[in-house]
Amino acid sequence: MTTEDLDPLIHVPARLRIVATLAALPSSDTLSFTRLQDIIGLTPGNLITHLRKLEDAGYIALEKTGGGVSSRTMVELTPRGRAAFVSYAAALKDLLVGK
Repeated sequence: MTTEDLDPLIHVPARLRIVATLAALPSSDTLSFTRLQDIIGLTPGNLITHLRKLEDAGYIALEKTGGGVSSRTMVELTPRGRAAFVSYAAALKDLLVGK
């Protein structure tokens, strides 16, 4: 096992925190953008940049509702994203124990 076996999209520290936070939720549960921002501690601009990369890969889904001041963005880990995280965690564990 080498570091090349780690998904480079998830391996970025901010994206790893995002995916790990969403993976801790039951399947199909969502977090609001602002709640995720509070948990992760990123600026809105930085968070949206990372979310777009994860969304482009199909790892998360974003759902916007409302408009203007009352708009809300919900973030959900997709089945593909959950599988990628499980695979990443297994590869990291194997790397750490020397398999």
